[in-house]
Amino acid sequence: MLLLLLLALAAAWSRRFPLSPQHTAVRTTTAQIECVFEGLSIHWYQQKEGRAPERILYVSEGKPVVETGFTANRYMVEKVSSQKRFILTIKDVIPDDAATYYCAYWDTHHDRNSKIITAKIFGSGTKLIVSSKGHSPPANSEILKKEHENQITYVCLVEKFYPEVIRVTWTDENNEEVTDSVVKGDTWKATENEEYSIGSWLTVPVKNKDKKYYCKYEHESQDRSLPTRGIYKILRVIY
Repeated sequence: MLLLLLLALAAAWSRRFPLSPQHTAVRTTTAQIECVFEGLSIHWYQQKEGRAPERILYVSEGKPVVETGFTANRYMVEKVSSQKRFILTIKDVIPDDAATYYCAYWDTHHDRNSKIITAKIFGSGTKLIVSSKGHSPPANSEILKKEHENQITYVCLVEKFYPEVIRVTWTDENNEEVTDSVVKGDTWKATENEEYSIGSWLTVPVKNKDKKYYCKYEHESQDRSLPTRGIYKILRVIY
């Protein structure tokens, strides 16, 4: 059975340092997950659907310590100091490895009262999908427009892709991400052939009608940016 597919869920965050699974790769049955952050040691967790996260390993004095219950020779951690990256490699990937993987580290800082606080900071997660089905790009992507009173709503539809993990964002003319008045829907299964679709809504004031916005999606198969200007398809809403 052909085993694929890894895909980053989203940019991760932390209180002080960037901590982000950002790219993954599969070579035959080996999976790699990257985490970028400024720190000396790292923890990796595995979370299966409907279950609490379990720590796979942590790095102590530069060496990985694998927890009981996980096969030590299947997990390898590499630190790329020049790029502030940690790479988790999972060897001989099997269906049971399908899960969301999180990197984490301990952060110590002072609050407003100079009290020392220590907290474990997690990335937002990287989903590992193990499947015999290869990835496929969206069959269709488009932006619909609806003007109502003093607002304009743009609906970005990305349809019939696999796997279901995808990142959809909106940016303005300066390539700055727009987060206000954005609603992202959940993916839904569009066909019986394991194809998925997603929609994202951006609402702006009518006074911004001459501004150009972009709906960007990042998928394992491809990345694409769709502009709002020049849209001819009108979203018709029945009340």
